[in-house]
Amino acid sequence: MIKHRHRAIPELNTTSTADISFMLLVFFLVTSSMTSDKGLGRKLPPIDEHQQEQRDVNRSNVLEVKLDANDILYCDGQQVNHQQLQQQVENFVASRQTNRHIIAVKTDRHTTYNAYFEMQNAIVGAYRNLRNKMALKQFGHPFNQCSQTEHDAIVTRYPQRISEGIPTEEGGEP
Repeated sequence: MIKHRHRAIPELNTTSTADISFMLLVFFLVTSSMTSDKGLGRKLPPIDEHQQEQRDVNRSNVLEVKLDANDILYCDGQQVNHQQLQQQVENFVASRQTNRHIIAVKTDRHTTYNAYFEMQNAIVGAYRNLRNKMALKQFGHPFNQCSQTEHDAIVTRYPQRISEGIPTEEGGEP
């Protein structure tokens, strides 16, 4: 009769596994970037279903800006670069006696985001320059240092009136 010895199976020491996994988690959280994308700041009109009315707009109060599929920028039918667009928007808005101007933006579905944002930056830069010039002229300090009353007066004179059309395929079909 042979006695079989029962061998004990060695167990793995797993006490530090939780510590290691926690340290790895902390490492990946610290080294990874969690930046949030920023969008375009726009104040949209309130939705009022009862006052959805069509308004006729005088063509002389509309500046048409178009960005085609090849990222070529046009302002009232003429090809321009971003600096020229900014200057034309600034001149156009400044020349209007009322705040009834409209910047009509039209893009193609194949326009790149970079070209779109550069166009938007040029338009917003024109408004920023106009507002800053008015603040310096009337109040003696830059627009970003204006009080709320001064800020409201300047924004009332130069409101951002940007109309975005539905993107189309080249050829005109939405």
